Amino acid sequence: MAYLPPHKRQPSTTASTPIPAPNPPPPSLSSSLRSLSLSSPRGRGRGAVGRHPLASTKIFRAAGCISRWFPLPPFSPAGDGEEYTLRLEPFPCSPIEHRTGAKPLALVVASTPGQGSSGSTAAAVTSIAEQFLPDLLAAAERAKAEGAPKDELVKLSLVARLGTVLFECQPIRRFIVNYVFRGGSPVSLDELRQAAKAGEDGSRSQLRKTFYTSLSSECLDDMERTMVKRIGLDFDSSKKHYHVKVSDKNRSDSTISCKCTVEEDGSLAIHKVELNQVRHLVEDISCLFKGLDLRLMLSKKRILKNLDSEVENAVKSLVSTAIIDPNVKGGVRWPLGKESIGERFSIVGVWHTGYKAFRNETMRLKLRHADRFDHRTSTGGVSDEVTFKLTAISCKLEEDDLAESAVKEMLESAVQMLWDNALNYRVVP
Repeated sequence: MAYLPPHKRQPSTTASTPIPAPNPPPPSLSSSLRSLSLSSPRGRGRGAVGRHPLASTKIFRAAGCISRWFPLPPFSPAGDGEEYTLRLEPFPCSPIEHRTGAKPLALVVASTPGQGSSGSTAAAVTSIAEQFLPDLLAAAERAKAEGAPKDELVKLSLVARLGTVLFECQPIRRFIVNYVFRGGSPVSLDELRQAAKAGEDGSRSQLRKTFYTSLSSECLDDMERTMVKRIGLDFDSSKKHYHVKVSDKNRSDSTISCKCTVEEDGSLAIHKVELNQVRHLVEDISCLFKGLDLRLMLSKKRILKNLDSEVENAVKSLVSTAIIDPNVKGGVRWPLGKESIGERFSIVGVWHTGYKAFRNETMRLKLRHADRFDHRTSTGGVSDEVTFKLTAISCKLEEDDLAESAVKEMLESAVQMLWDNALNYRVVP
């Protein structure tokens, strides 16, 4: 008898009952299955896969956004003659390893610098101000020139984040029969020199980098005990929120974020509705003689003042059907078929955050624990993060008649504080 493939075979005529044809799956099945994956417990230990903040919702950048990297002290112009030796060291990071097949690399100092090295506070403050300030002022002017829609309250936000700059090996895929072998093309110091030079020239480097922001809980505890008092910050607030991220197909360039609190009956209530932040300037700095690296970032915050009735009803419906569950990533899950409304609105992510905030007249420090889950990629991450909101500079950048000298003085003061106090901690892979 000739071979018949399975999809062309007919049921046996001797069967007692016919085999029914399968019903087509409902359109929402794929999103419903994603909610089932939330029910699996996540690792809670420090070495658990997924303990990394890379899993998050989509990042939005403004047209003309500048994103660059450079080391401090900078590379020598001729490529030699430094008072120290550099090397690229593998850094364990599961999400990047799963994507590229290789550990990312961190730039580290392999030899002790001589006395009077350019790693001093004064040299760092001068270098960062000279490189960052012109782009900061230009980016602020571009952001203000864009204006704001009538239904949005727009604010500029300059923040400093602590972490580690990681460089990704370029993925290599080799197909042999039915198997795929993944590996990484190693990043070289020459490529880093070219990337730093590209940033200085205002061009975009093709080098893949990530700013890893997850620190240890011990680091955050020590900052709260010692650094907060040392830099003159007072306790401001301590809060926990759930952030429900909603995609609206009619607003493809934005994600709606509903900041929610927990009611007495255990349900979620919307506290504030925002659109995703838009990045205008990102500067990553590998601080070679410090324990942590630095990111300076200017973004535009967008708070929705008025919602049309359809959007308002949709986000309220999605939030009201959410079920708080501490055993799933992100801390929230949805019943089958309740992750979307029609073809227009759908859940794309959820965060559960708790933070302590401290402030003075120029800045606000957030020590935050974040548990995130991205519904589009079915990946999650848990991280402890440190963010300095440079509130005084942000307000100054909002002014119509922007005084460059005032911004420069405030920026130098903030960088000096960070360099002498906040960057001395160390990430332990």
